[in-house]
Amino acid sequence: MKLLILAVGNKMPSWITEGFNEYAKRMPREATITLVEIKPETRNSGKTAAQIMEAEALRIKAALPAGVLCIALDEHGATPTTKQLTQQMQDWMRQGRDVAFVIGGADGLHESVKQQAQQLLALSAFTLPHGMVRVLLAEQLYRAHSLMHNHPYHRE
Repeated sequence: MKLLILAVGNKMPSWITEGFNEYAKRMPREATITLVEIKPETRNSGKTAAQIMEAEALRIKAALPAGVLCIALDEHGATPTTKQLTQQMQDWMRQGRDVAFVIGGADGLHESVKQQAQQLLALSAFTLPHGMVRVLLAEQLYRAHSLMHNHPYHRE
């Protein structure tokens, strides 16, 4: 199973890149995490937030591989527990599904991306910096995989 994280934004601070890479490298070959950075729309172009999100949506859709389960990160999405995420991951593995998690840009995700997604997921009720979401998502995917395999990383 491949876990893709499509994230609008590039040129992240080194601590974001290092944090993401740390959890991605911990994942085993049967559940790799790959980051695909989507170029954000230029902010000083005079475009409205809606136009910016629409331009970014086109880039996201072009980067989404065919046949993946698409999960859009959105503040109004479901907020599963780590155990529930673990169960979902087990289901994805049994189905042989690759999963793409989509993280929007500074203005969020265009409605068309959310409608195309099979699921909306929220990591927190807090508004989070988009770079940090990469790290938190990678950590939770690693934690869920660890829990599936009774690895001591997860404690209750």
